[in-house]
Amino acid sequence: MNLNQNIVKDKLTSVIIAAIQDKKGQDITVIDLSKIESSPAPTLIICQARSTSQVSAVADNVRDEVSKELKIKPYAVDGYRNSQWIIVDFGSVMVHIFLPEPREFYRLEDLWSDGEISEIPNID
Repeated sequence: MNLNQNIVKDKLTSVIIAAIQDKKGQDITVIDLSKIESSPAPTLIICQARSTSQVSAVADNVRDEVSKELKIKPYAVDGYRNSQWIIVDFGSVMVHIFLPEPREFYRLEDLWSDGEISEIPNID
């Protein structure tokens, strides 16, 4: 990844985190996978919400804010049908928004524990 790509990825990550926090998403984890060749994206952002409607609201806000601030649209979005786990894929950053139970079941932080993991403090 070159310098410009890193700057865009860092700005994208910041906008996504702010959008999650704006809708009261919690327990945000950022995993840097840039040094792992087989990773699905250089950066994973994982968070959770308390209800299916909040999961959808967080995903909508992430999409809206990234589009508004950076003029970037996701490559793919999946999970709105049941809204227990929505994935928003921006290519260099993949966002996972979970209900608590599926997050605990899939444990993505454990799956990608060889990446550099950062916990973002909740704002309540």
